[in-house]
Amino acid sequence: MTRPVAESPAGNVDALIIGAGHTGLAISHCLAKHSVEHAVLERGEVANSWRHERWDSLRLLTPNWQSRLPGFPYPGNNPDGFMTNIEVIDFISKYAKFIEAPVRTKTTVTSVRYEAGQYHVTTDKGIWLSHAVVIASGACNLPAVPAIGNTVPENITTLTPHDYRNPKQLEQGGVLIVGASATGLQLADEIQSTGRSVTIAVGEHVRLPRVYRGLDIQWWMDKAGILDESIETIDDIVRARNLPSPQLVGSREKQILDLNSLTALGVKLVGRLMSFRDNKAYFSGSLRNVCALADLKMGRLLDTIDEWATNDSNCSEFERPERFERTRVEESPPLSIDFEQNDIRTILWATGYRPDYSWLNIPVLDRKGRIRHDGGIVDSPGLYVIGLPFLRRRKSSFIHGTEDDAMDISDHLAKFLETRGIT
Repeated sequence: MTRPVAESPAGNVDALIIGAGHTGLAISHCLAKHSVEHAVLERGEVANSWRHERWDSLRLLTPNWQSRLPGFPYPGNNPDGFMTNIEVIDFISKYAKFIEAPVRTKTTVTSVRYEAGQYHVTTDKGIWLSHAVVIASGACNLPAVPAIGNTVPENITTLTPHDYRNPKQLEQGGVLIVGASATGLQLADEIQSTGRSVTIAVGEHVRLPRVYRGLDIQWWMDKAGILDESIETIDDIVRARNLPSPQLVGSREKQILDLNSLTALGVKLVGRLMSFRDNKAYFSGSLRNVCALADLKMGRLLDTIDEWATNDSNCSEFERPERFERTRVEESPPLSIDFEQNDIRTILWATGYRPDYSWLNIPVLDRKGRIRHDGGIVDSPGLYVIGLPFLRRRKSSFIHGTEDDAMDISDHLAKFLETRGIT
């Protein structure tokens, strides 16, 4: 286990972890196995983002049996269910207690500098010195609103999932949701059910069925080895890391939530949002092509699964292959919408998130503010990052994918300290 850390508000340690979400705690557990003296700095509470930056009805996209962390399998009795936000908070909090993580809560990091072979980590409670730093602050710190968000008409209210909690927040009237990945579809479904009219602007998206051949799609992707695909096997890792999250929802009914299910409820589809002018929103004419491409990619994935199932010795136990109706799009989708005529009062930006590295004073960011790394190893001695999409494997974005990433990074970090004669 870890060697004890000084009780003072700040101090010297071999390694510092920034962030006490599930990734920060996982790396803490793995470093403890290597007997690396470390501390975990957290700006708020354990699982802080889940406590304060998620909407009320959120459930995980992955089934509970996949919710595991190093040394800590899913502890409940509903393996095929999907954790609610509150259950995720409880799961992560129990994990922190189980591993006895050396977490310093309500400690905000304001600067990280590298000087004379050490990291100087400044917080609102003092300065820490360490030989290694693991950034585990996550990929979803700030809403990623496109530049055209600055040109929204003044009479339209704007909101992001970072601030959205439930439909009661919204003004009466229609809602334009920008983005058709998991978040956009879930919120469109929730808001439409309250009687408001919803229009969703659709760009590139990843369509998946919740259940395929009688089993959860995550079961298939796990068994067929798709989630274990590593960065070494991917031709374009930059693109892979920037793919939108799949159109899935975690529900008791295991419902399929896609654009077809939304249009059946009355949600209107338009193309990618391009601009605003004269109290109107203008959209791309590529909606049909974008949806056709998503359908094609889903078909290819199902072909891969079917091929694996055919080669499996137990393939006779699986249900027969199936294919799904193509996305229904009207012949001439509207290219503009008048906000007043359609009584649209709110725009909800479901356009993703981006990390916040404003406190990182080390030249390791690219021109878009993303940290440059090779499988979590950053180009600065003893600096690492964890918890980013496709960090080392396709499953890195999921809770269960953290285990392998944390083990790999902790191994590398421990060897780094050893070569420096620190441990």
